[in-house]
Amino acid sequence: MLNPSAIPSPLLFLPLSNELIEAVDLIEQANSWQDKYRQIMLLGKLIPPLAAEFKHADAQVKGCESQAWLYHHRLNGQHFYLADSDARIVKGLIGLLLANCQGKTTVQIHQFDVKQYFDRLGLSGQLSPSRTNGLTALAQAIVAYTHDVST
Repeated sequence: MLNPSAIPSPLLFLPLSNELIEAVDLIEQANSWQDKYRQIMLLGKLIPPLAAEFKHADAQVKGCESQAWLYHHRLNGQHFYLADSDARIVKGLIGLLLANCQGKTTVQIHQFDVKQYFDRLGLSGQLSPSRTNGLTALAQAIVAYTHDVST
């Protein structure tokens, strides 16, 4: 278990910016895989980096080929996340997941179908198997946090 001083302040868990939400719309509207890929990379740049002191092994998402960290905070029945990755494409994919889970209730998060979402965005079949596995691991970690009553 992490030392409480090594956990980000609840004040850092914020709703997503309008700019990030608009970036997700651009991915959906992009016509080619290259355009989508570029937009995903740009989306990743909109996610604030996680401070080095929070990049602990205990916060790493297992199953990701790249390093990815995820923190959770529950406030008034809504779930908020902080996440980061050492890979730009993974950070952009995290942004896509957060766009559908940040500030949502447990029921809303459980109803979120990541495969259907990525089909709709035109990303299914475009990601490598290892990237897909990492994305699934991230989505499962987001859902798992909704079961943790201590957060």
